[in-house]
Amino acid sequence: MAPDFVVAGAQRCGTTSLFRALAAHPDVVAPLPGKGVHHFDTASAYVRGPEWYLGHFPLAAPARTRTGGRARTGEASPYYLFHPLAAERIATTVPLARVVVLLRDPVERAFSAWKQERGRGFETEDFERALDLEPERLAGEEERIRNEPGYQSFSHQHHAYVARGRYADQLERMSSALAPGTLFVAETQDVLADDGETWDALLRHLDLRAWRPPEVPRANARPSTPMPDRLRARLESQFHDSDSRLAPFLGKAPSWRS
Repeated sequence: MAPDFVVAGAQRCGTTSLFRALAAHPDVVAPLPGKGVHHFDTASAYVRGPEWYLGHFPLAAPARTRTGGRARTGEASPYYLFHPLAAERIATTVPLARVVVLLRDPVERAFSAWKQERGRGFETEDFERALDLEPERLAGEEERIRNEPGYQSFSHQHHAYVARGRYADQLERMSSALAPGTLFVAETQDVLADDGETWDALLRHLDLRAWRPPEVPRANARPSTPMPDRLRARLESQFHDSDSRLAPFLGKAPSWRS
């Protein structure tokens, strides 16, 4: 099977929780590796070609037997949204796949991403110092990714706390690459809300039967001390322009700016 849906990001915005909820749907058969294949954002994987990518997904006949002929499959790799080549690659390799993007307050996302990278050993600096270093760390990395197909940038993947939260540029790139009507964008809190209105809209977008998971799993939370107020104010100012351009994608102003 080719993937019917791809959850493309954003990182630290509930993509794991969403994928687990979708994977529990009676018509969804998960890919063999679980959540993410990372084909379109990993140089060593992309060079293996589309056959390698499609080989991670279920065989059609047994999947359809298991689901009564309604089988759907998909994956969730949250670096796809930020990677400068992933949108074009998705559009070329799986043009019929529906692409889902979840967003949350980019200030909270940045802090959450820093905690994750520290916890994994990919970040050694404190949060403020990491923010200070980000422009230097990312300088020229996007251009190099575009110009050197075999290049994998460590800092672009692991140190983009502010850049990944500038959602508007990434959504414009994704929307331009994909066929009209392919992209679904929502706030995490709306998709996972108890009333289920946005969840139901997502299932319709993915051509899945109406269904509610018995519970929505909450994954990968990392408790910590609060973010200092001065850093919060600093980040809010950095995200202001991008946040102001999100309404066309969300159908409303983002809740964190309301």
